[in-house]
Amino acid sequence: MLPGAGRFEALPGEVDPAARTEAADRCATLLVRGAHNTADEDVIGRVVHLAETEGLDTLADLWSGSPADSLAGCLWRLYLLRSWVYADPAAAAREFDLGRRHTPVHEVVAGVVDPPGPDEVRTLTDLVLRGVVLGDFADTLYRAAAFARVVAAGRAEAGEEYRSDLSASRMLTMAEQLEHAAGLELAGQLA
Repeated sequence: MLPGAGRFEALPGEVDPAARTEAADRCATLLVRGAHNTADEDVIGRVVHLAETEGLDTLADLWSGSPADSLAGCLWRLYLLRSWVYADPAAAAREFDLGRRHTPVHEVVAGVVDPPGPDEVRTLTDLVLRGVVLGDFADTLYRAAAFARVVAAGRAEAGEEYRSDLSASRMLTMAEQLEHAAGLELAGQLA
């Protein structure tokens, strides 16, 4: 005799992947589409500081497996970028400063002042995340992509060891993913 469905449902295990994907998509949609154009500074602050209040591990559990061309995947990349900048703002400023000398991205798009210091790159990431609520989401993605592209160039310039090249490649991939998602957002196809 085979056990019934109730027996299998009672077994401990991971959350159903379909339910996890649905929750990730719903949460991302609420953050990007639901809070859009609010002037409530409390709401804006909660969106900007979500990774700190909920924990990056929680966001990773929710969004890290989401495709790069989804709202959830975009938010994961934005919060991951912000978390890195806050964890090591001196390195972020140094890599951005090195990269801006070697990449054609306009600094006005990336939004970092000259010279970029740790406080300036932290401020930039917060301004970019404020754009999730206050601005055009495509513009937010383009600005984050520009920043990531400049940092990737800086990482490539900073060292010649394999790890630095791999790290630069990953940052460049993130920039390309964010740019692609921005194009989808402009076309009304990012969900």
